[in-house]
Amino acid sequence: MTPVHPLPASTEELASPRCFTFPFCYQPHPLCVAAAARVRTYLRSQPQWHGELALGKMMGVLVVEQEGRRGFLAAFSGTLGGTAVHPYFVPPVYDTTLPAGHFAVEQARISDINARISRLRAQHADTGPLRQQADEAVASARERMESARAERHRLRATLDARSLAACHDEMVRQSQFLKAELRRVRQHWQQILAEAEAPNRRLDQQIAGLEAERRQRSNALQDWLFGQYVFANARGEERTLLQIFDPVRPPAGAGDCCAPKLLQACYRMGYRPVCMAEFWVGRPPVGEVRVDGHFYPACHAKCRPILQFMLQGLPLDANPLLEWRPGQLREVYRASDFVVLSKPSGMLSVPGKDNLPSVYSLVQSRYPQARGPMMVHRLDMDTSGLLVVALTPEAHHRLQRLFEQRLVAKTYMALLEHPMPVGRRGTISLPLAPDLLHRPCQRVDEAHGKAALTHYRVVDNIGGHALVELVPHTGRTHQLRVHCAHHLGLGNPIVGDRLYGTPAVRLMLHAARLAFDSYAFEDDLQGFLMKNGDKFALLA
Repeated sequence: MTPVHPLPASTEELASPRCFTFPFCYQPHPLCVAAAARVRTYLRSQPQWHGELALGKMMGVLVVEQEGRRGFLAAFSGTLGGTAVHPYFVPPVYDTTLPAGHFAVEQARISDINARISRLRAQHADTGPLRQQADEAVASARERMESARAERHRLRATLDARSLAACHDEMVRQSQFLKAELRRVRQHWQQILAEAEAPNRRLDQQIAGLEAERRQRSNALQDWLFGQYVFANARGEERTLLQIFDPVRPPAGAGDCCAPKLLQACYRMGYRPVCMAEFWVGRPPVGEVRVDGHFYPACHAKCRPILQFMLQGLPLDANPLLEWRPGQLREVYRASDFVVLSKPSGMLSVPGKDNLPSVYSLVQSRYPQARGPMMVHRLDMDTSGLLVVALTPEAHHRLQRLFEQRLVAKTYMALLEHPMPVGRRGTISLPLAPDLLHRPCQRVDEAHGKAALTHYRVVDNIGGHALVELVPHTGRTHQLRVHCAHHLGLGNPIVGDRLYGTPAVRLMLHAARLAFDSYAFEDDLQGFLMKNGDKFALLA
């Protein structure tokens, strides 16, 4: 029986939320924060896991209610200590670690096929030296033929007609002999190589047959496994992973994250889900931004389709991104062919799938004379500050070239979660690539990422937060956010960063200065933060 753990007595006066957590963008409810603290206390009492947890693990809590009594369920992502089942935590939707189960048996068969393939590959004869000898023999024969041809050309150029006629037949015979000799050398070595490689070809045929069997068994096992993952929703309906992801195949590991495991256990036990949160324990994974103790939204690639089904029938919190009402788009400067605007936090630069107002759509209505693509660069939806927008195709082309040639100077101001020494400055160089499992996040990727360079300077500390000036020398997606939050960067997320830090009223990142050609613009930081002694206020 899955245990329901008691919440601290200090939470008894806390009211339950009226709607369940919107799992893809949320601020954790105090009940979840208290439950997470209990889980962390329990984990500290389990020394056998300390090494594994230090490497990083996502944990989750779900506050549940039945007949007016509240408690919480706990979960971990994947496995812990080599197994998916532990008494303190909810069980997996399907346990792939059962030693005698169909999955384990088939996995063993596939592993045996892998071992057989490895043994066969080890029997491959190395024909490289023999092939090198063949290449050298053919090259030598070709060199003799070319040398003789060069000598014939020299004779034709230097001999008189009578002498040339006297040696003509011999020159023809020589040419024919050397061409035939090249063919004989090629055929000779082709036969030798064919005989030497025949055993390899037979091995390759066996390997190809085993690889085909492995592929067939792997696909069949994966389809069988996806069919074992059966999820329920609040309406009492059930679907397998294959049905939920149809028409595409589910990604590997789908269904083993915290949120689906928690909800499935809650439905099986007949409890009412109240609120949910997921938090990170330990060091961050390579390349990703994960901070010990921080709460994170459910992933999109593996969890979004599952949770969209499992949450049907529950009253949900509204998506904060759709509820947020940004301030007004403000004109800073207007020229004949471009305009500089101050974008509020929460406004898209270009239209998105939710048909929310964007800078592009507002410029279209506000400047009816505008023509062409207009948008020269963008700011993240959560970022506020200066944007230059072209009003003619010619201006768009001119300004875009300035950005491409990095002739536009941009300076951002950011308020970070923790204080830093005032005056500290430096450069962050961390290449970035899309995080395909956690869109729209970016990850640090030394092998495949694009170069990203940021200069920073700590300007002040306000209310326990560092005010930092950021100057990007490249324009990668989420560059400043990742460079601040990642442990190889500043290790200090921007206040209000719902993707890489802790959600708040807004993301405290503001494009404060913009300069190009002979123009220089600076936006008033009122609208970003207001300093009053050692306190600050966020302004919409």
